Amino acid sequence: MRKILLTLLFLSIPGCGDDPADTTTSSTTTSSGGDNSGGAGSSGSSSVSGGGGSGSTGTGGPGGVEDSGASCPEPTLPAAASLPVYEAHHDPFTMLDGSRITKKSEWACRRAEIKAQVEEYESGPKPAVSKDDVTGEFSGNKLTVGVNEGSKSVSFSVDVNRPAGAPSGPIPLLISLYGFGSVTLDASVFSQNGVATAIFNNNDMGAQGGGGTRGTGIFYDLYGKDHPASSMIAWAWGISRIIDALEKTPAANIDPKRIAVTGCSRDGKGALTAGAFDERIVLTIPQESGAGGSASWRVSQAGKDGGENVQTLSSAAGEQPWFRESFGSNFGNKVTTLPFDHHMVMGLVAPRALLVVDNKIDWLGIDSTFTAGSIAHAIWEGLGVPDRMAYSQLGGHEHCQFPAQQRAILEAYVKKFLVGGGTDDTNLLESDGAKADLGRWMTWTPPNLQ
Repeated sequence: MRKILLTLLFLSIPGCGDDPADTTTSSTTTSSGGDNSGGAGSSGSSSVSGGGGSGSTGTGGPGGVEDSGASCPEPTLPAAASLPVYEAHHDPFTMLDGSRITKKSEWACRRAEIKAQVEEYESGPKPAVSKDDVTGEFSGNKLTVGVNEGSKSVSFSVDVNRPAGAPSGPIPLLISLYGFGSVTLDASVFSQNGVATAIFNNNDMGAQGGGGTRGTGIFYDLYGKDHPASSMIAWAWGISRIIDALEKTPAANIDPKRIAVTGCSRDGKGALTAGAFDERIVLTIPQESGAGGSASWRVSQAGKDGGENVQTLSSAAGEQPWFRESFGSNFGNKVTTLPFDHHMVMGLVAPRALLVVDNKIDWLGIDSTFTAGSIAHAIWEGLGVPDRMAYSQLGGHEHCQFPAQQRAILEAYVKKFLVGGGTDDTNLLESDGAKADLGRWMTWTPPNLQ
């Protein structure tokens, strides 16, 4: 049983960012008893926290390889048109053959199935790259990355900013997607803990300038403009190549086994995608990522149908080339036929550390993101490491303006899972008046994997 913390808040919050219209929400946070980790009952609001579980120190997660499931059997997936309706959120522990995993060692191949589904129906495929085809060069504070594919090659660079007073040896690195041109989290948390930062220009890697920019950017210069990968997969691919280059470039003085990734709004979606698709990233921090990030497609659609001003799958798929081209036409009007939802996209990060930072803006999905986060948390529970996943929603501030009240959980995650040695409680589910109706949206309970 987790402890319920109660708050009473009256807030008026302007919407901004990717919302096409200004939005205002006001609500009262009410109390809710019980535990919201299972499928029974409704979780009302507020905050659910608990002590750290196993794996509460050190960086955790498999690490070392980009994709631990690369050798797993490749599933045969049905055409989108033949997928059945499933109203709730699928059980992430049930294999495609209908059996349920019972051991932690089976998670790698179950994760590989989920990854294959996400690539097939939503994101498009992320090409595998041999490390022999990646080069790295470090000069000044600039890391230049080169990638070869057959007779073609591309290169790009990122500036690595080492904080003053950092240890002389290799230190951790936070990669932030370009977005606002700077880290939108509290940058002092990283600098004061000896973490370097790098701003990655994801727009150059895969454009997001409207539907007409699909297939443009460095990634598509290498693989062709008709490659089915979405722009977010192109970004994730680019971040993986940065990690490849760091592994080959000790002169950068960065520890490639201690990499974190973040971004806000549309770049928060990309940060989640990067963390989901590369297991060398030990800490993933999507910030206010909304539709295609921490929100549930199902809950958002239900909210829209009920009158909420929340972005849905059909809206997000038509806004930018963030998803594969067929995603909107296949699922825009049939959200409940999608054989996964974003609790499982977040679950691709497990058992590594995931901190979801959210705002109370209706377009992002106030209930939707908290519901998806609460259901996703059960994946880490089943794997025996609930302290490696947290969801924190707090309103009263502008889009992508990180509030001081969320600094403590951010620093706890940085110290425990990126720097190493942190001991603060990191098992947290907290909302600002949002509700997670798990009796409706979650029909399974997490297993106790051995």
